[in-house]
Amino acid sequence: MVLLDLVGFGIIIPILPFVAPKLGASEFDIALIIASYSLFAGVVGPWWGRLSDRFGRKPILMICTSGSALAYAALAFADHLLTIYLARILAGIVAGNFAVASAIMTDITAPTERAKGMGLIGAAFGMGLVLGPVMGGLLSTPDGGFTLPCLMASIMSVLAVLCAWVFLPESNRSHSGERNAHQKTRDSLPALLRAHRSRLLLLQFVLHTSCVSAATYLFPLWVSALLGWGAREVGIIYGIQGAIMALTQGLFLSFLVQFFGEVRLLRICVSLFFAGFFIAVFATDAVTMVGSALVSLSGATLCMPVLNSLLSQRAPPDQTGRFMGAASSAAAWGRVLGPVLAGLLLSGFGFAPTWAVFTGFVGVYVGWAFSPAPTRSRAG
Repeated sequence: MVLLDLVGFGIIIPILPFVAPKLGASEFDIALIIASYSLFAGVVGPWWGRLSDRFGRKPILMICTSGSALAYAALAFADHLLTIYLARILAGIVAGNFAVASAIMTDITAPTERAKGMGLIGAAFGMGLVLGPVMGGLLSTPDGGFTLPCLMASIMSVLAVLCAWVFLPESNRSHSGERNAHQKTRDSLPALLRAHRSRLLLLQFVLHTSCVSAATYLFPLWVSALLGWGAREVGIIYGIQGAIMALTQGLFLSFLVQFFGEVRLLRICVSLFFAGFFIAVFATDAVTMVGSALVSLSGATLCMPVLNSLLSQRAPPDQTGRFMGAASSAAAWGRVLGPVLAGLLLSGFGFAPTWAVFTGFVGVYVGWAFSPAPTRSRAG
């Protein structure tokens, strides 16, 4: 189910920077459109996780995915810039899929297997980024028609809902609706995060996704301006990156965690993340531009399952959805910050200084990873 839904998500990635300009969008409009999705996802993320703790994972996952199908269909028939904004806002409101899927994986895996489980979700995400962008690029017409790929994204989400309905068992056996509502909401989320030493950890989700989303926003514009590339070429590159993501998370993550340990692996991967951004500051040709993207995003792709694993191990069992929803929300706020800041910097200073600022952001992430903070266990 996750794979089907993320194929639909992946279809949209390479075409969104090109569909909006047809309706009069500027480069900064594109950044705002990307950010609008994440803004609303950040607001409602903890709410979806909390609902999954209370009413079960399966119904919440189906509701979110159904909303995604509607949002993609609206995008397919958008004939005004406002419609694109509204479609992406709707998609953001129902963007609880990843948080609930992560909570399901927490329900069904032991702590020692948690990173591997989160890696399987990441592998599905990677396969979505293999198939989705390639489909989005190939289904788009040479004259800039994007109706068909958006409709295909909607169909993939509908198929995901049907698969969940038929095949997905409920993993949260502890939910009991209204009877536990008071107990589960007694402590505020900030208080819970403080008690379980997770506030700095949650901040890394913001830093991580702000830099990844900035790169996702910048790369199509960057290669378009310097190399003359379009949606097809960008889709192929994202497809290659998705293949790397799927292979590393699906096949190698378990071995890497066992060999290095979670924290050491995180430090290696965030260092690769930094190196790729540093290369981008000076890149001017296709080889170094594409190489910087592949190095940085290959490092980033292995950071996220480790971060999710570390957070899930600090979450109380009856608050897993709430914690993973908070992580999803923090990641969404990073996806707001990244494109908006990148758009402002790009319009004022150009590509190299923009990459340099986000290299500094990744540097802060590196500093946290090499500090004692990732190894701290939650309070007892």
